[in-house]
Amino acid sequence: MNTISLPTSPSMQLRASGLLLSLAIALAAWWLGRLVPLIGGPVFGIVIGIAVRNLLAPSETFNPGIQFASKQILQWSIVALGFGLSLTQVAQTGLQSLAVTLVTITVAFGTALLLGRVLKVHDKLKVLIGVGTAICGGSAIAAVTPIIKPDDHDTAFAISTIFLFNIVAVLLFPLLGHALHLSDLGFGLWAGTAINDTSSVVAAGYSYSTTAGDYATIVKLTRATLIIPICLVLAIAVAVREKRAAKHTGIASDFSLRQIFPWFILWFLVASAVRTAGLVPSAIQPAIHLAAEFMIIVALTAIGLSANLRKMASTGVRPILLGLGVWAAVSVSSLLVQVVIGQL
Repeated sequence: MNTISLPTSPSMQLRASGLLLSLAIALAAWWLGRLVPLIGGPVFGIVIGIAVRNLLAPSETFNPGIQFASKQILQWSIVALGFGLSLTQVAQTGLQSLAVTLVTITVAFGTALLLGRVLKVHDKLKVLIGVGTAICGGSAIAAVTPIIKPDDHDTAFAISTIFLFNIVAVLLFPLLGHALHLSDLGFGLWAGTAINDTSSVVAAGYSYSTTAGDYATIVKLTRATLIIPICLVLAIAVAVREKRAAKHTGIASDFSLRQIFPWFILWFLVASAVRTAGLVPSAIQPAIHLAAEFMIIVALTAIGLSANLRKMASTGVRPILLGLGVWAAVSVSSLLVQVVIGQL
């Protein structure tokens, strides 16, 4: 008897092993997070992922699925969170956090330039670490790379450095928040403005509380949109520099606003608009939030599975010191601004 087999997408075949590994670890992390809510599933996911990556060293066949989980599933989780937040809440939070966001971004770039000069880190690496810390980690570094055209090893150094402090932030921020007795909104604002990568902000926020996670997510997405004007400024600066260097030659640039725009933020707003319009039944909202929470754990697990500790250690001490200095300056300035405006 002949059997009929459905065709399988080659891309899904390539991703299957990595996705299954991420899902299996995420399930264990989710269960452990329920047992130890103070730590939470996202933290367990990233820690177990790091342990598996560096102790068991999965083969390269796992990489496509792991990369898909760390990027695409994370974006889906952010969109899913939008179904639980009204546009009014998003707008209010974005405006409330704007002052802190602008201060921390200014501090990040200022510290990167000054400390980078002291540490004798060259300009392009300073920009990469500064923009990665100021805006949204690896996504921001990827966005500015085609504009400033750094060497590949500089991009790797910057991403590894930023990634190192993302991991530290996920583990350390919730503990510090409780030690400082921060309110849910105060911690959400701190995490949203002081932690680099979206996934790490979400993980730290929801490890603290659901309210802190919701608030931190909106703050972080507001902050991420600022990559657009920053990329435009950098593009103009690079174009002017190139024009001065070669007045009579054409300026070839692969800079594209469409390419750098974080489209998942737009879909997050669409989901929030659907929620605001009352098109999401109240009965299914807990299920949507649970799905978003699990997708976050899957994404953080995949990011842990991507962490090559040996490669991160090989980046050298100066970029790490620069990343530490910028990250510390942003973290402290965020808290100070909150103290001044009475928002802790």
